[in-house]
Amino acid sequence: MNAIETIELGDYTVEVFQDDNPDNPRNWDNIGTMVCFHGRYTLGDKHSFGSPDDFLEWWKKNGKGGVLLSLYLYDHSGITMSASSSGNPFSCPWDSGQVGWIYATKETILKEYGEEGKNRITVSMKKKATHYLLNEVKVYDQYLTGEVYGYRVKDKNGEDIEGGCWGFYGYDHEKSGLLEAAKEDIAGDKRQKADKLKTWIKNRVPLERRVYA
Repeated sequence: MNAIETIELGDYTVEVFQDDNPDNPRNWDNIGTMVCFHGRYTLGDKHSFGSPDDFLEWWKKNGKGGVLLSLYLYDHSGITMSASSSGNPFSCPWDSGQVGWIYATKETILKEYGEEGKNRITVSMKKKATHYLLNEVKVYDQYLTGEVYGYRVKDKNGEDIEGGCWGFYGYDHEKSGLLEAAKEDIAGDKRQKADKLKTWIKNRVPLERRVYA
């Protein structure tokens, strides 16, 4: 597997790879439920609605106080998804269209953001829930588009150090946590090498025999 990017951090090189087997974010502990309908792709969460009309009828009865966002899919040399409450966010109407919804019920919002003993949904709570749902869709889109990465670190001799990790969502390596994790691995390797050097000095090991495993 070839690195798609390399980042130099002092004497170390961070090699970034695309994660070919990422975890589906819809398996995580989400507050939103993603209901999608598509003839060729299996998208979102499992559901029992037979049609979009069935879902909308259910939402009319059960959605009071909740948050509902429309999901749109752009299908052209790959698929990408976006959420909106104000129409199709994609500029091409031929290759895109609504594919479903993501929602959080009043009960879910109260559980996540409400105060104990109170049964009232506030504007602030709805804003928080909306922001969270948008982020869920963003992460799911990163999964759909392959923007999931892993890394390994090499020292100045080109040897892999201990560490490396996979499952970082999003190309911004600072926001995803990839770069921070790599720096922690480097710091750990430096501590390990420093401890070895102290031991060698203490035991008067000759320079020619000081080899880092």
